[in-house]
Amino acid sequence: MTDELFERAVAVAERAYAPYSNYLVGAAVLARDGRVFEGVNVENASYPLGICAERAALSRAVVEGGCRPGDLEAMAITVSPCGGCRQWLYEFRLDRVTFRNREGEIVSYTPAELLPETWDLT
Repeated sequence: MTDELFERAVAVAERAYAPYSNYLVGAAVLARDGRVFEGVNVENASYPLGICAERAALSRAVVEGGCRPGDLEAMAITVSPCGGCRQWLYEFRLDRVTFRNREGEIVSYTPAELLPETWDLT
């Protein structure tokens, strides 16, 4: 399923709205019940107001699927997630995160491996 999930992330990236950077990012998150939610980065002229593909996909899983932390199994992203998104991935307790690293290899990590010593308020 990891390959299929990554291919969905690559395909959805074409729908990203990135007029300033032209850096198209796609993400696909797999729920434990088999549903998949996709997201893309959406930029804004005021850069901090944009949203990353990972957070868009997780938000869709919450809004459209009623998902909560622990309901999501895996996410595939076209690039390595930023620090803020790594916190989101950790909080949603995904089992694994797959992306293409800077060498072009597709790699998988746990959110804890991506963000050691994370904030955990639970």
